[in-house]
Amino acid sequence: MTLNMNPSDDRSRSDQIAQILEDQILTGRFAPGARLDEASLAEEHRVSRTPIREAFQRLAQSGLVVQQPRRGVFVRTSSAVEILEMFEVMAELESVCGRLAARRATDAAIAELRAINAECRAAREANDVDLYYQKNGVFHHLLYAQSGNRFLEQEAARLHRRLKPYRRMQLFLRGRLKQSMDEHEAIVEAIAAGDAPRAAELLRDHVAVQGEKFHHVMSHLPDA
Repeated sequence: MTLNMNPSDDRSRSDQIAQILEDQILTGRFAPGARLDEASLAEEHRVSRTPIREAFQRLAQSGLVVQQPRRGVFVRTSSAVEILEMFEVMAELESVCGRLAARRATDAAIAELRAINAECRAAREANDVDLYYQKNGVFHHLLYAQSGNRFLEQEAARLHRRLKPYRRMQLFLRGRLKQSMDEHEAIVEAIAAGDAPRAAELLRDHVAVQGEKFHHVMSHLPDA
């Protein structure tokens, strides 16, 4: 049965389906190299094929699937080395964003950062990992914009999309929500104080995947 939905409903449903498929890929329902069947997924989720196609596009942007013309959509395999390399670059990109934001962010922009940080704090206090993950993404995209460098903002956002599933997984590590929130608070204060070196250092450490966090991310990959 196909649900009757307007375009905004389609977008909302496709976001939900993308999240479900992301979880299923990372928890092993769909193995690396597996083909995702558009028709069967549409039937399973009781929607038309349009939200499924849109969900596939979101997953392709994050690097979880590969869309092959005339063949279909396949789960992509990412190696440990590839993921670690992307995190290393992400840490450096965000470090530059933090350094520039500390120099360029206006009072209004800092107030906006504080506001979204308050929403992150509320999610953390509720121990709602999914909501924190969502608000955390908004927080980081604000930082990219406040760098005042459009090219840097676009590149950081592009790599952020690729790493979204893996950034989400490390939030389930015991104590990580509180640690992440504490890091957010320090980052905002460094930017508000105009302390560019401190903001850069904090953001680099916030994003870098090291030791226990990286092993946690890798342990949740189907081919780990």
